[in-house]
Amino acid sequence: MPTATTNPKLNPRPKSSAVVPVVAIIGVSIVAVLFLFWLIYVHPAPDAAAQHYTFLPNLNALLNGLAAIALLVGFYFIRTHRVAAHRASMMTAFVFSSLFLISYIANHALHGDTLYPVHNRVYYDAYLPILISHIVLSTVALPIVLITFYLSLSRRFAAHRRLARYTFPLWLYVSVTGVVVRVMLVAAFR
Repeated sequence: MPTATTNPKLNPRPKSSAVVPVVAIIGVSIVAVLFLFWLIYVHPAPDAAAQHYTFLPNLNALLNGLAAIALLVGFYFIRTHRVAAHRASMMTAFVFSSLFLISYIANHALHGDTLYPVHNRVYYDAYLPILISHIVLSTVALPIVLITFYLSLSRRFAAHRRLARYTFPLWLYVSVTGVVVRVMLVAAFR
């Protein structure tokens, strides 16, 4: 008679098998964040590209907004126990966020960092905390989102649910504030 420790349906994988992928995800996330920091703050943008692909910041905001919508739809689906629809929505959010990251890297490689004009101090004082929280939380969100996806794809649903409680609001905040930061930048330059 199979016991809980020998029955693969009751105990599909030992917990230690998740350590290596999680460490790899954290390592890749650290490298990605360091690369983005270098790209934005150290690497000079080529002057010739300054007028090319100026649509990228707006595309970034659009992709962030679409990711936020997909996250909210996915949250609704899991609350109504529609797991397949939840999975599809979360994959859609992941695709939009991945496309955002590609577009974001291209934009900063071509144009460098966008500095906020300080002609309206009150507006700037509202913008800065949103930007800082967006940047800090996006660096935290990257590995957490990837680990949450890994737990789901590896069928560790209990751990996935526990982590997703934190991943969802964090990812949603980063997506929404990405749009807010872009809107505030557009308004500041008018």
